[in-house]
Amino acid sequence: MTVHFIGAGPGAADLITLRGMRLIERCPVCLYAGSLVPREIVAAAPKGAMVIDTAPLHLDQIIEVIRKAHAEGKDVARVHSGDPSLYGAIAEQMRRLDALGISYDVTPGVPAFAAAAAALRTELTLPEASQSVILTRTAVRASAMPENESLAALGASGATLAIHLSVNNLARVVRELVPHYGPDCPVVVAYRVSWPDERLLRGTLATIRDRVKEAGITRTALILVGRVLAEGAPAAESRLYAADHSHVLRPRRDMKG
Repeated sequence: MTVHFIGAGPGAADLITLRGMRLIERCPVCLYAGSLVPREIVAAAPKGAMVIDTAPLHLDQIIEVIRKAHAEGKDVARVHSGDPSLYGAIAEQMRRLDALGISYDVTPGVPAFAAAAAALRTELTLPEASQSVILTRTAVRASAMPENESLAALGASGATLAIHLSVNNLARVVRELVPHYGPDCPVVVAYRVSWPDERLLRGTLATIRDRVKEAGITRTALILVGRVLAEGAPAAESRLYAADHSHVLRPRRDMKG
C-alpha cells in the first residue's frame, strides 16, 4: 500500500500530469483539497472509490483515513493543488506516515506561478531585467515568516517575485516593495489562474490595490512583481540562440558560411 501525494496543477483539469491522473484512476481512496482541486480531476477515481474532500478535516482526521486505508491494503491518492512542494503542508503528513510505517511517494504538479506566466505569455526571467524568481508569501493568519525572509529583504534583490497567499495583505506588500522597485514597477494579480473564471489584473505598485479592491478579489490569487512584466518594453535577447554563440551542441565550426 502506498500514499501518492499528487500535484493537481493550478486548476484546469488538463494541467495535471499524466502520472498524476493515472494514479488517481487506479487508487480506491482519493483525498483532495476541495476548495482548490477541480471535481473533474477526482472524478477520474475508479468506480466505487472513497473520494473525500479534506477541506473541513484537520490533520489527525486525514491521517486516520489513511491509516484505515493502509490496514485494508488500499492505495491512497492524496491530491493537492499546484505543486505539493510549495505551501502544500505535506511535510507534516509525511512525518506522521513515517511514524506509522506507511510508504508514500510524490508526483509534482504545475505550480501557479508557471500557469500565470503562461497566461500572461511572458518569461519571468529576462536578460538584464531579472534572472531570478523568488517564491514567497506573507504572514496573515498562517505560519509566521522567518525574520530574514521579509519582503523588504527579498525585494532588495530586485528579482521577480511570486507572492502567494497574500492578496489580503496587499497594502503591506506595496509598502515594503515600493522602496526597492519603485511605485511604477509592474504588478499582476492572477486570480484563479487556468480556471474558467480566471482574471489577470495588471497595474503597478502604485495602482494595484485599487484595481484589486474594485475587482473584489480576496483570495485564491497570486501576486507577481517585477520589471519582466512590463508590456511592450524592449528587452535584451538571450544569448542562447544568438548566431555567434557556440556551445557543446552547436560548436563554432558549424556556423561557417
